[in-house]
Amino acid sequence: MFTLLIVIIILAFIFDYINGFHDAANSITNIVSTKVLTPFQAVLWAALFNFAAFFISKYLIGEFKIGNTIAKSVNEHFITLEVILAGLLAAITWNLITWWFGIPSSSSHTLLGGFMGAAIAYAHGLSKGGVDVVNYAKVIPIFFFIFLAPLIGMLIAFIITILVVHIFKKSNPYKAEAKFKKFQLVASAAFSLGHGGNDAQKVMGIIGAAIIYYEASLGHKMSFNDFVEHYSWVPLCSFIAIGLGTLSGGWKIVKTMGTKITKITPLEGVCADTSGAITLYLTEHLGIPVSTTHTITGSIIGVGATKRLSAVRWGVTVNLLWAWVLTMPVTAILSAIFYYIIKMFV
Repeated sequence: MFTLLIVIIILAFIFDYINGFHDAANSITNIVSTKVLTPFQAVLWAALFNFAAFFISKYLIGEFKIGNTIAKSVNEHFITLEVILAGLLAAITWNLITWWFGIPSSSSHTLLGGFMGAAIAYAHGLSKGGVDVVNYAKVIPIFFFIFLAPLIGMLIAFIITILVVHIFKKSNPYKAEAKFKKFQLVASAAFSLGHGGNDAQKVMGIIGAAIIYYEASLGHKMSFNDFVEHYSWVPLCSFIAIGLGTLSGGWKIVKTMGTKITKITPLEGVCADTSGAITLYLTEHLGIPVSTTHTITGSIIGVGATKRLSAVRWGVTVNLLWAWVLTMPVTAILSAIFYYIIKMFV
């Protein structure tokens, strides 16, 4: 059992790393597409603030609410190491597939779908059905925020852009653009902090669920807060892994996010990143894991819509929406398949 736990921890950090380069586009798309930073400079900038989010969560917020939500998304009676392993394998598989095709899907919902699908497969083997497997109090808000997060980001971006354009309408265009290029560094850093704080905790929650199960098998009852206290290296390593992943970049997704949805200026880049950051901070405060991909996509659409609705390439947007909706059920099915394969050998 200990060996299986080690395998899960290693795979979780691999997923965290993949999540970093898969979602690097979210943090750097705007700052690269407006040529404020080169791609290499941008990933360094984003990775730094991805890691810095650890100190915000630990010392400023004082807890890891999103990690706790992920760890409790499945009824504890249906959590086993085999379930967690199957969920991770499905999540890694889907993340690599969507990265390869340049689809900015959600690593968050990939992980959650994998976790739930494997748990339901386990429950089916026990002839208990899937009714009580999922902790609906935790999962239903996450499901709704598949649609709410981009809408909130879009609305905030729309309002901020209108206000900023109105405030700076009499400014010299060249001087204003120079100012907004500097502002964009700050806005991008703020979004990267939100990305790190949101996404690194999800992997931390999965590792937490595995360790809590392992400790329970040894007769040690452990809460999520106990896990954070006794295994303090897990949160730290989770934030390091996502930062390293961001350093690797995900250029195919950068292209989709930065050029295919709408073209943006430094002013619009500031507005999009700021609204995305506000949305991520709000949901982290509520303890709801959301997709940074969905959030920044909504923000970019909100910015584009201030010019005219036709400035947004709605065909690309609809295709992204299909990818978002399909992520959880597809990874749930994948993880159930992985679970049955694992049970043949374990």
